Formats: sequence, C-alpha cells, structure tokens
Amino acid sequence: MYSKEKKNRLCSYVLIACTLFITSCKEQHNILTGEEKAEGWVLLFDGETMNGWKDYNKPALTQPWHVVNGCIQAKGDGSDSDGYIVTEKEYENFELSWDWKLSKGGNSGMLYHVVENPVFKVPYVTGPEYQLIDEPNFPEALEEWQKLGVDYAMYLPDKSLMKVNPAGKWNKSKIVFDNGHVEHWLNGVKILEFEARTDEWFERKNSGKWAHAPEYGLAHKGVICLQDHGYPASFRNIKIRELPRRTKEVKLFNGVDLTGWEAYGTEKWYVDNGLLICESGPDKKYGYLATREYYDDFDLTLEFKQEADGNSGVFIRSFVEKDVKINGWQVEVAPKNHDTGGIYESYGRGWLVQIPDEKEHILKEGDWNTMRIKVQGDNVTTWLNGEEMVHINDEKIGAGKGRIALQIHDGGGIRVLWRNLKLKTL
Repeated sequence: MYSKEKKNRLCSYVLIACTLFITSCKEQHNILTGEEKAEGWVLLFDGETMNGWKDYNKPALTQPWHVVNGCIQAKGDGSDSDGYIVTEKEYENFELSWDWKLSKGGNSGMLYHVVENPVFKVPYVTGPEYQLIDEPNFPEALEEWQKLGVDYAMYLPDKSLMKVNPAGKWNKSKIVFDNGHVEHWLNGVKILEFEARTDEWFERKNSGKWAHAPEYGLAHKGVICLQDHGYPASFRNIKIRELPRRTKEVKLFNGVDLTGWEAYGTEKWYVDNGLLICESGPDKKYGYLATREYYDDFDLTLEFKQEADGNSGVFIRSFVEKDVKINGWQVEVAPKNHDTGGIYESYGRGWLVQIPDEKEHILKEGDWNTMRIKVQGDNVTTWLNGEEMVHINDEKIGAGKGRIALQIHDGGGIRVLWRNLKLKTL
C-alpha cells in the first residue's frame, strides 16, 4: 500500500501529466513552427496587436479594426468606399494563408497587389480579390462572380471541390501568386487555378466589371488588403511566404501591329513597314501609347528616329489618368539641345535630372538612335548611342508602379519612328 505522502505525490504527478497533455492538445494560433520559419513563412498578425497594418492610402491605422481573442476583427462599420486596412510592406510573389470566420450573411475579402496612390480611391480597382462571403445567408442575390472563393469578377472556382464551414465557424484559405500563376485554396483543397495577364486574362478584364478600371490587376507588387464590407469578420493565422521572381525577356513591339499596347488620346499610332510610328493628329494634343502590362524593374533598349519635330519621350512606371493625363516619369526624347536622355516628372517636381550640355551632340538628328533605360529599385540610368546620359537615385521613383509608355507631345507637327523595343525584367 502507498503511504499518504506517496499517494499525494502520485496525484500531483498525474495532475501535472494531465495538464501537460491538455495544453499540448490545445490548438495554438498566430505562431509559426520551426519548420515554417525555415521555409520562409512570416506572420502578418502577431495575435495581440495591429502592428504592421494601416489604413489604405494613409500613414496610420484609424479604421474600425481591432484585436479580439487573438483575431483581427472587422467591426462591420465599413462600406464600399472605406473600411480597408493594408500591410505596411508590399509583396510580389507569395503564398498567403489565413483563417477566417464571418458573421451571418457576412461579406469580406482578401486583396493583394493593391496599389496605394491618391488617384485610386478604393483598393479593388487595382488589386485582385479572393472573395469571402456567407452565400446561404447573404440578403441579396449574387452573381456567380461574386460568390465565395472567386477571383472577384474574373475567375470562378470549382464548386464541387468546395467544403465550407457555415457562418460563425472557421475556414482556412490560401492564395498562391507565383510569377503570374494563381491558385485559390479552401480548407486544404485547390478550388481555382489560372494564369494572370495572358491574352485571355486581358479579354476578361476588358469585357467585364473592370472594363473601366484600366489599372486593375496590373501591378506586379503591392500591399495585402483586408476588407470591412459592413459585416463583422474575424481573421487569424495570417502568414505569408515570399517566392522568388523569375526574369524574362520581352519583345514589346512585334513589328506587325499594336498587340500588347493601349493608346490614349486622339493622336496617331500605327505600324508601317515594320516600324511603330507616332504622329500628331488634328487635335494637336498629348497622346500616349502604353504597354498593357506593368514593368517595375527592367533593362529596356529601343531605337528611335525623329522626323519633323521629334518632341516625344519614354515613360517608366507610369499610368494614364482621365483626360489623357499621365502620372509618372519620362525619359526625354526631344530635338537636339533639349535633354534627350534626361528624366522629367510629369507631376510635381518637373525636371529631376537634365543631361550635361557637352552630351547634346550624342543625339543623331534625322537618323536612328539607340536608347537604353535601366530601372531597378530607386535607381534609373539612361544611355544614348552607348554613352551614359544620366543616373539618378530617387525614392519616389522607387515606390512607383506602372507601364512603359511612348509620348506624342502637344503642339502638333510631331513624327517619330520606333523599332526594336526589347526588355529584360530584373
């Protein structure tokens, strides 16, 4: 028989063992295992604070989001025009995983590649969205492209693969964006897969809800965004693993037609005898021919020949607003003694760097010139006919995103020929 002291000691051991067992079986949240850390996963939510998050287009967090019981929670005070919070850091290629729980009839979403710029009043006109919605209890009729798991207004999931826990219960989702290859996962099952920025992708974009949102889905890098759409929603275990960027070589002009480009304004852009030609029209206003895709870090070479007035330019990390107003930075193409190869900001600061006067002779008037533009992070370097023209390091350019665009200056009388536009992403 055990003595009373031994019995008490044994009971203590059993109690400790049971406590340890219960603790070990209790599910823990907002932490990473050693294996996950080794694979490169990081938490976007620490389970206790809103550190790392802020309002969309604002420097700090003021929107009605808070931490409740280890979850980021939307109070449900948001609307279509506000209630969005975003990560402070931008992401390009990634795996993004999170747990989510909606209120009855709830509506929310996870967006990515969102561009912050005062021109864009809401994040969804730039960033694709994994839709989160309580379909059975939503008070309004839904189109298929508005339902759970869709790439909002673009691609539909395979409903037969979807196992959904009801409102008030937790579900787990994942987005993979790997150099244009996109996957949506729900509760451990891949429900949707497509390739972004293909011809077919652009056809969908330009024929549906995003036909009047020209910058939708084009950014290669942007912030992650959570949406408060007027219903309480909870999120936890939000974690991300960045994936490497793959470089590629791109022939921007095919020598046949304007495939891959979009024209803005009434000035003339056309192809003749294998050359891309820009020419002033009767309105004599600004005109732009922009790549349909964004290019952030790249090494671009092209050839141009100025006929008549050669006042033009090559815009980088730029986009065109309403009324044919461009937002971005221009590498100048102009007549001699007007800084071809210099860099001009189209809004705000004007000339950022002009070429030295002694380099004006490098431009060949009435003949073909070769221009090279290298853009990487904050740095831009330009060359003309093999000679370096300017180099600049600028944080504002570094934060920019957008297209490559050719310009026709206003005033009329302009005609410039282009060929051999080739780019390598960096």
